[in-house]
Amino acid sequence: MADLLQRTVVAQAKKLTASVIFLHGSGDTGQGIRTWIKDVLKQDLNFQHIRIIYPTAPLRPYTPMNQSMSNVWFDRHKIAINCPEHLESIDSMCQTLSSFVDEEVNAGVAKDRIILGGFSMGGTMAMHLAYRFQQQVAGVFALSSFLNKDSIVYQAIQNSKTSMPELFQCHGKNDQLILYEWGKESCLHLQSLGVKATFKTFPNLYHELCKSELEQLKSWILHKLPNIEH
Repeated sequence: MADLLQRTVVAQAKKLTASVIFLHGSGDTGQGIRTWIKDVLKQDLNFQHIRIIYPTAPLRPYTPMNQSMSNVWFDRHKIAINCPEHLESIDSMCQTLSSFVDEEVNAGVAKDRIILGGFSMGGTMAMHLAYRFQQQVAGVFALSSFLNKDSIVYQAIQNSKTSMPELFQCHGKNDQLILYEWGKESCLHLQSLGVKATFKTFPNLYHELCKSELEQLKSWILHKLPNIEH
């Protein structure tokens, strides 16, 4: 399945010692979010020693859009914090995306030099992937994302005996699609379970990316994945 997923890769140097897998939001593509980031930052999100991978989700019927076909990581019964998760589609995509992580490891990147993250649905997907299946990764970021109230992610963390990847979360106060309160509640719940998490609030931001957010994300990635070349 991983072979069927398109991906856009940004890599500057030949000697790469770390990787970031950046998952787009619903209805977007890997190239789409890369272009959006480039428009906001006026340059690519790039690093001397880190490969950035932007996969594209497969087309599937998406319930919130009346079963219309869309590039989404998983299905949802509706976009709300208090409904059950669509675990069948989430779990199958976790297996697919785990093979992307395996590819990086096979290419010589240590698992603790890999960060998983994304925007909106992509951030939710990254949290499922990291906290349930890839707990050895260096960190997770979630931009304008949330976990459902009774998320299986919380149960996985409670049942795990290993320490969890650090979380970097950002949310716009004016987000009308994924409510700010949903993101904040998810972060507080994760913190209560022992996850080291940073939550950044952007007062005038809607359901979108902004320059300050991406610059802070870049700094956090560099902090978690410093250049180990001497």
